[in-house]
Amino acid sequence: MVKKPCINRQRLAETFMSLVRIDSPSKEEGAVAQWISRNFQAIKGCSASFDNSAESTGSQCGNLIIHVDGDIEAPPLFFNAHMDTVEPGRGIVPLFDGTVFRTDGTTVLGSDDKAAIAILFEVIRCLREQQVSHGPIDIVLTVCEEIGLLGAKSLDTSMFRARAGYALDTTDPDMLINRAPEAVRLSIEVTGRAAHAGINPEEGINAIQVAAKALASIRLGRIDHETTANIGTIHGGKATNIVPDKVCVEGEVRSHNSAMLRKVQDSITGTFITAAEEYRAGISSDSQPEHQGTPEPPFVQTEVLHDYPAMSVPADHHLIVAAMKAAEEAGRKLRVETTGGGSDANILNSKGLDTLILGIGMQNVHTTSEFILMEDMVRTAELVSGIITTWCSDR
Repeated sequence: MVKKPCINRQRLAETFMSLVRIDSPSKEEGAVAQWISRNFQAIKGCSASFDNSAESTGSQCGNLIIHVDGDIEAPPLFFNAHMDTVEPGRGIVPLFDGTVFRTDGTTVLGSDDKAAIAILFEVIRCLREQQVSHGPIDIVLTVCEEIGLLGAKSLDTSMFRARAGYALDTTDPDMLINRAPEAVRLSIEVTGRAAHAGINPEEGINAIQVAAKALASIRLGRIDHETTANIGTIHGGKATNIVPDKVCVEGEVRSHNSAMLRKVQDSITGTFITAAEEYRAGISSDSQPEHQGTPEPPFVQTEVLHDYPAMSVPADHHLIVAAMKAAEEAGRKLRVETTGGGSDANILNSKGLDTLILGIGMQNVHTTSEFILMEDMVRTAELVSGIITTWCSDR
């Protein structure tokens, strides 16, 4: 029987409370990164270093890579989490009643993703203190995950040894995610013509009206079982007495099917272009002033930015086999599922690092009602330690 470490609940709670009290909104991860680095290096056999990603991400520090020495031969295994939190995430006051961690209602809690870091910290300490044998482990903690996975995109993968692992960054602790979609961001600018809304509105072309016509005919939400689309922001105009000459619409498309993603993306941008063309066709050129050298309004400019690639890990991959076996030995059953969200795991997979996503129990994330159960954190810690020992014993 492989020895499994026993999780110290009180210490896990104290570690988590300490982490969330350190402000670390995206690009301001410096203080929490130093705390994590210092405390990990206090554990025998652990070393920590930063990559050079800060220059490209704009963060106070690079991604943090921790090497944990193994005492048996086994393929290295990595675990990933991110150090940044969303706003409002400054001056967090965590409340713990012995069962649930919450906030005072003025900020997020930061369990996304500091609960994962606390779990990993506790697992490594338990492995060391209880002399549980394991192979080499890399812990990869990224910056700027919440603002476009910037840390993972700039990650120097040559700094760690493992080429397979788990990202701890979703809700249900009984869920294992092996598929996530590709995503693009859309920016669509409609240009009309400004005019005084009360004196000579006939000379204006209302950019908001043109955009509204396009928006009214676009299909949004769930397009099919693999694809979603959303328009998230719209801004434009200067004052109520001015016919607006500019409006910018921003949105996204996600899909597990690249061809379908491109089809929906082109349909959305094409609908705006068509709306502008139809508006122009209905205008008498004799009644409109000429603007030599510029396109005749209304016209549309579109920009499509690739946000992150899809990920898909085969159902028979050893990462899944190890996690399932570890759960079974703990009397639990994991569900392998597909998600509609993106995470560092998408980027890690695209860099040739096979990565699954493990749930940690965080709930209502990105809101001031965020919470996490102590029991879910303990169960995740037990699963992670079980995966580590199973990974070693089976290879």
